[in-house]
Amino acid sequence: MNALSDLVVADFSRVLAAPYATMLLADMGADVIKVEHPERGDETRGWGPPFAGQEATYFLSVNRNKRSLGLDLADPVDNRRAHELVRRADVVVENFRPGTMAKYGLAYEQVSEINSGVVYCSITGFGSEEGADLPGYDLLVQAVGGLMSVTGQEPGQPVKTGVAVVDVLTGLHAMTGILAALRHRDATGQGQLVEANLLTSLLSGLVNQSAGYTLAGAVPGAMGNRRPSVAPYELFATADVPMVLAVGNDRQFATLCDGIGVPELARDQRFTTNSDRVAHVEELGELLAKRLRERTAKEWFDLLTPLGVPCGPVNDVAGAFALADDLGLRSRASIGRAGDAEDDAAEFVANPLSLSETPPVYRARPPHLGEHTAEIVAWLDGDEGR
Repeated sequence: MNALSDLVVADFSRVLAAPYATMLLADMGADVIKVEHPERGDETRGWGPPFAGQEATYFLSVNRNKRSLGLDLADPVDNRRAHELVRRADVVVENFRPGTMAKYGLAYEQVSEINSGVVYCSITGFGSEEGADLPGYDLLVQAVGGLMSVTGQEPGQPVKTGVAVVDVLTGLHAMTGILAALRHRDATGQGQLVEANLLTSLLSGLVNQSAGYTLAGAVPGAMGNRRPSVAPYELFATADVPMVLAVGNDRQFATLCDGIGVPELARDQRFTTNSDRVAHVEELGELLAKRLRERTAKEWFDLLTPLGVPCGPVNDVAGAFALADDLGLRSRASIGRAGDAEDDAAEFVANPLSLSETPPVYRARPPHLGEHTAEIVAWLDGDEGR
């Protein structure tokens, strides 16, 4: 038995933030029923390339271990089935614009009348009040939420991150809220509404950068690959590929200086403490860069890592998976689809959690659109669970 194997999740979500949250619930054993329009489905089914066969890898990345139920919520029969589903569900997740679920009688207030113990999670871009009508797209929130202002080489040249990190942050926050609400429900029998939005998830995820503003009035700007409070903590050129140094304390800095053959830098009054190094980061960077160009990134990695100096080359994604393999980490999961031999044994990114008693499970590949409609409709239309 897995940690969440007794839970039914009615998943009315699509795209990334909410499907990521529900996939994590599914990995822990929950029966996640993904409700999709029977003709259009989740729009990410068409977001490619790249494709794996005929399926968009974008969709595949966040929908494993789920069952697909094709319902047109505007159709009276399908709408009745949706109501029956949420009546039986432990968790309902949706990320439509505020007001959409209410139009179909499926908002929290409506669902809780027929299922008082339901944990209902609503994910939006900008909340359900003044920002309710604003479109919730990751790139938009990276811009208006401040992330792009601190990402890039210098102020005035904002850059987005290479992945929809705000969606992922929001999905993680949503899952945390769902689990907390389930804990409360198990103790009291009472469900509740869980709300997460992209903007405040990002503001929370900015951590030290946002705290610098709220606590000290400091408005950070782009610093390239440097950090505003730690040095040396940045990217350096080597004799071949770039590498990073992530030196977090004075002891590591002294070890770095000894390791690369410039011990005098650790005794230089400009660089003695971390605060000194931050104040003179340009001078320090120039001195370190001159030395680091003399060897390859691997040579520096092999020399400095045993000394306890955090460093490493900039890998591409293939290199990152190779590193995980070298370190004995489970980074991939092989999942097949029953009765679909051509899709068997496809490699998916593994759930990053390791639990000694209730580990993540990999029961099924992401479903085809409406793949499980017949079996789920039979369950909803029958007497079981009524």
